[in-house]
Amino acid sequence: MSTAAMAAASMSSAEILRRTTSFLSRVLAQPDVRHRLLSTFCRRIWPADQDLLKAFKIAAETLENAASTSNPSVGSSSLRLAEKLLLSKSTKCTSLSFLLSLIYSLCHQPINAALSLLDIFSQDPSLARSEVAPSLFEELFLVHLIPVLQWFSDERSRIFSSSVPSPSITDANGEFSCDFSVVVPSEKLLSSMSGDQAAKLKELEGNYEEAINENCRVLSEYFKEVLRDKDGGRGLKHNPPSAILEKKQNNDGPFGSQSGNVNGNGNGRAMEKSRTEELRIKNGRYNPIWAEAERSAEYTTNRSSLPSYPQRVSPKLLRKQRSSSFSSELESPSSEEEDSSAKCCSISTSSESDPEAEPESKEKNRKMASYHKQKQPIPGESSRTTPDRAMSDPGKCTPPKDFVCPITSNLFDDPVTLETGQTYERRAIKEWLERGNSTCPITRQKLHSTQLPRTNYVLKRLIGSWQEKNPGVVKAHNPQEPEAEPEPEIQLKSSSPMPPSTSPTSVISILDRTMAQLRHTITKLCMSEILQESEMAVLKIERFWRDVNMEESDMMSMLSKPPVINGFVEILFNSVDPKVLGAAVFLLCELGWRDEAVVNTLTQVDSDVDCIIALFKKGLIEAVVLIYLLRPPAINLVEMEILDSLVEVIMRRNGEEDSVAMCVDPKTASVLLLDQILATCVEEGAASLVASKVVNEKVIESVMISLEAEWVEERIAAVGILSRCIQEDGKCRNLIANKVELAPVLESFIGANDAERFEIIQFLSELIKLNRRSFNSQVLHIIKEEGPFSTMHTLLNYLQTASVEHSPIVAGLLLQLDLLAEPRKMSIFREEAIDALISCLRNTDFPSAQVAAAETIASLLGRFSISGKPLIRAFLLKRAGLDKKYRAIMRQEKLGSTSVDIDESSQEEQKAADDWETKMAYALVSHEFGLLFEALAEGLKSQYAELCSDCFLSATWLIHKLMVLPHTGVRGAARVCLLKRLVSIFKFAKDIEDRVLAMLALSSFIRDPEGLRDLSSHIKDVLKGLRELKRYSPLAVELLKILSEGNESSADLWNHKELVQVDCSSNGEVTSIVCFKDKLFSGHSDGTIKVWTGRGSMLHLIQEVREHTKAVTSLALLPSGERLYSGSLDRTTKVWSIGNEAIHCVQVHDMKDQVHNLVVANSIACFIPQGAGVKVHSWNGTSKLLNPNKYVKCLSLMQGKLYCGCRDNSIQEIDLATGTISNIQSGNRKLLGKSNPVQAIQLQGGLLYTASSPLDGAAVKIWSASNYDLMGSVPSTSEIRSMAVSSELIYLGCKGGFVEVWCKQKQNRVETLQVGSSAKVLSMALDAEEEFLVVGTSDGRIQAWQLS
Repeated sequence: MSTAAMAAASMSSAEILRRTTSFLSRVLAQPDVRHRLLSTFCRRIWPADQDLLKAFKIAAETLENAASTSNPSVGSSSLRLAEKLLLSKSTKCTSLSFLLSLIYSLCHQPINAALSLLDIFSQDPSLARSEVAPSLFEELFLVHLIPVLQWFSDERSRIFSSSVPSPSITDANGEFSCDFSVVVPSEKLLSSMSGDQAAKLKELEGNYEEAINENCRVLSEYFKEVLRDKDGGRGLKHNPPSAILEKKQNNDGPFGSQSGNVNGNGNGRAMEKSRTEELRIKNGRYNPIWAEAERSAEYTTNRSSLPSYPQRVSPKLLRKQRSSSFSSELESPSSEEEDSSAKCCSISTSSESDPEAEPESKEKNRKMASYHKQKQPIPGESSRTTPDRAMSDPGKCTPPKDFVCPITSNLFDDPVTLETGQTYERRAIKEWLERGNSTCPITRQKLHSTQLPRTNYVLKRLIGSWQEKNPGVVKAHNPQEPEAEPEPEIQLKSSSPMPPSTSPTSVISILDRTMAQLRHTITKLCMSEILQESEMAVLKIERFWRDVNMEESDMMSMLSKPPVINGFVEILFNSVDPKVLGAAVFLLCELGWRDEAVVNTLTQVDSDVDCIIALFKKGLIEAVVLIYLLRPPAINLVEMEILDSLVEVIMRRNGEEDSVAMCVDPKTASVLLLDQILATCVEEGAASLVASKVVNEKVIESVMISLEAEWVEERIAAVGILSRCIQEDGKCRNLIANKVELAPVLESFIGANDAERFEIIQFLSELIKLNRRSFNSQVLHIIKEEGPFSTMHTLLNYLQTASVEHSPIVAGLLLQLDLLAEPRKMSIFREEAIDALISCLRNTDFPSAQVAAAETIASLLGRFSISGKPLIRAFLLKRAGLDKKYRAIMRQEKLGSTSVDIDESSQEEQKAADDWETKMAYALVSHEFGLLFEALAEGLKSQYAELCSDCFLSATWLIHKLMVLPHTGVRGAARVCLLKRLVSIFKFAKDIEDRVLAMLALSSFIRDPEGLRDLSSHIKDVLKGLRELKRYSPLAVELLKILSEGNESSADLWNHKELVQVDCSSNGEVTSIVCFKDKLFSGHSDGTIKVWTGRGSMLHLIQEVREHTKAVTSLALLPSGERLYSGSLDRTTKVWSIGNEAIHCVQVHDMKDQVHNLVVANSIACFIPQGAGVKVHSWNGTSKLLNPNKYVKCLSLMQGKLYCGCRDNSIQEIDLATGTISNIQSGNRKLLGKSNPVQAIQLQGGLLYTASSPLDGAAVKIWSASNYDLMGSVPSTSEIRSMAVSSELIYLGCKGGFVEVWCKQKQNRVETLQVGSSAKVLSMALDAEEEFLVVGTSDGRIQAWQLS
């Protein structure tokens, strides 16, 4: 029995458990390895089997939690549930077996863990021995497979026997050895084979793979029987199974047994183990050169389970596969890399691997070998010495010849393989090249590149493995030890040089052979009808491109032809392998980057571009580079919904799913494409569709990283994206300003073209429109101080060459940078900037430049909202007293505070903003003695509304600031240029805000004696406008006081013009009048209600209703104006809805008493009944009587307080919430039998106005509503029956048929209006603007006046 057989026979269950347990423990102890293996098995589950995939993921997550938890009980319970979940699945696969083995291992069930692990070798031996457990394969299986390896070596030698020396598996002494051309594929060997030999070799390799797999299955079943045996394997009646070598011809099975049993005689276990180690052919798998592509193209799922027809890649599956592929490549070298390394290493000599060499070449090589024997000492003999000589000392273990450097004669420490196929120690060949040599020391071939390749790690690992088995051998030469330089090549060069061989077949040209292989591979790509062959061709071409050093033009000319490009596109359409798709996209990118014709070929068919976009959306990140090179229309990209994928690539962190090096980084391509899309969408008006996907904090932060990119084009694109983000959603401006690095942006400005420069200027200009002035100044300082050159000089130079449309933006930025320092008397930067703004503002040939200049000047005020919108209009209105708009903006953007208190930081910001505003205004108005005012006056005459508006705002701001600026003589220039235009706007503008702004500008002239003199010709128009605006703005009241101070003539200040008089005597007295918007409602003593509308100077009756049976005593409106209420002596109150043309009764309330005077609130009505007191009626029907001891004559209701004027001349305030009654004025007894009732009561501006008979010399008294103090009186002697109060005037309707008009401020009568008869004036009303007065008389007349 051989040693191997004895070892196998003695393989007990304890030994199997020891090795399997050791392997599983290593996996559980190394999270990276465990995660890689779990990802591999997860990908092998067919995506359609979602139930199985879900179970695997749940169990894997449970396993990870249990492996990391510190509570064993919790971990074991969760693992038992995961075990049950996996065992419940009817489908048995390698993925579940591997997961079960780990779970059993954590649950301390070693036998079950080993059985599950061996199931993997039984189900998929190839996967188990190459990817999952290669070390376990070597320890358990490989010792049984020596006959298989021997058989393969013999068969291979037989195939080569006709053309090349047989690669023997035994040495000259009969010892077991290995020719490493078996281990490492040799391109030279394969290139010398005939087609028949290659076919036989390929068939042999397939049989070898099947033999290894079948033996693994058989042995795994045997090991499981050993584990299940209660005696630990000793009770089994048979030995381990014999090795299976060749295919059977009968139906018993695919393979038969070897003629000689594996358990025959041998040379001992030690030799068998040594042979096994030497025959370790990449974990038992031999990989021919054409099999490399097959293996690298293998999909992550089992090929046998895939359909035979091509399918598209599921986006979810593609992302997972690529993610796991990247992680596994980072963790451990892939089989492709090892194969590729092995492929680059040719250990055989050129003479051994070239059997077809000419006799001349053979003779030359023989002479060269003889030359080396003569010149080299024995210890330094070349590695090409014969085996007999290398092992002349049978008692000494000599290293294999291919492990020794031919220069140093020592074991390789850092082997490198040159393009000629020869391997040398890096240190030695480096010295050879540094001495001026440019040829290979052995072959004497000219080296195309003197740059040394990377280390031959395959050979280095083989040497390390050999050294572990032969620890007594002297290690490789230590390069740090001093020694002589025994370099025979130097001696060779010093003597007469050997002429290179002229025979074309003496040494096979690597370049020619590679080009031939490339042509063959391209033919496979274009002509093969088998998808797998085409996929392998793509992978081979990719490796050629990356690894082979050849003339680029030659490869380009071969690959850039349309048929080849179409072949790559067909792969994109049909392949489902992520690696193949990535390789095809990579090649197309490289070709398209270098040759525009490739791009033209790809863009000729729309479906090709659509396919590439679809792959990118499914997760093939590299495809974005190809999309960028193809440059499809941006609007098409938006329609194909590519934005989410672009954003996803841009947001990737550095190192996350990093793809291979490409001509353009995928993130760079994504940024460039996104900039193109945004620019196109802005032009097409579809920017809002894109903004919602891009304007995001994380996306913006990722884009800002690109501002520091090495590629200037990427920086410019990032600037464009950020600019458009700011334009679409200005709130992101603060985020960008907080985190942006401006130095690379300013550096990019130097070498950019005009369009790119303006893009940068626009970005910087938008960036400084911040809502905090101090922060704005910080950003301006950064712009001014950073950058490789002086920003001020750079901008000045650019301003002098910029186009007219771009000049205003550049000038505005330059001016702001200049004003960071204190204004100097002379500044070339400031002068040039303001000159440019004025020039653009006056250039009527370029309206767009005019508008841009006007907008720039208006924005120089320096106040912006959080979204970057200029607040100049709202802020100026606030200064004029119209602050509702400003407060609304502040509330909307959460910047303003409703409280009166302002914190310290807000005060500091306000001070900084005021200082900046003053500094900027001074610089603008003092330039050329107010030259800017002339340009603004011209802009106000423009036909473009936008230009007029901005010029008007700028003029208002600068003229208003003249009051606080030093008097430098520019006020006269402002009056000359703008006074008449401002008066015209103040007089005729329809917009109240425009009139208020004009008033703010005129206030500077009114406060200036010279300006007031120039205004004298317009004083009447100004006064009229101020009276109209006094209810909107306190500034109007203030200006009226200034203009009326010392002016005794009331005719100049107050004048009423009669408009219309209507006779309604047929309806009796006009008992009540109410104004609402453009309508007038009148109540009459016959129960009629009339609705009027005013048009011009006429009152038009539009409706007349009579639903009350008795007199309508009063009409009342809610403050909101939604409803009209009418009170009548018929004891009802009716509620009317107000329509556009008519009123409609919607509700009738029974008041249980006559209604003599009615006031209403939202939920109650207060009225004077027939008897004493005041009744409070709730709309739900309840009522109560208040102030029962007084006979009330008139009422007024305001903010829950009811004011009563009584027949005994007393006045009370009643708190409706508590019922508390407070006396404002005590009553008087009847004098001479006459009563002195309070006829009218009005509340306005916190003051209470009461009117009665003038018995004490004052018919009207004015009280404070807060403390009841008498504030003043109106000395009228008329019998007053009604009263109306405006913000400036008091109107008294008298018994004799006239209306007295009194000034509230001076308390003097300014005018008397005649009604036209001696009837009593029973009712009065003012419109909301206080421009119209309407009265009703006892003889049925309605008369109206206008304040003019």
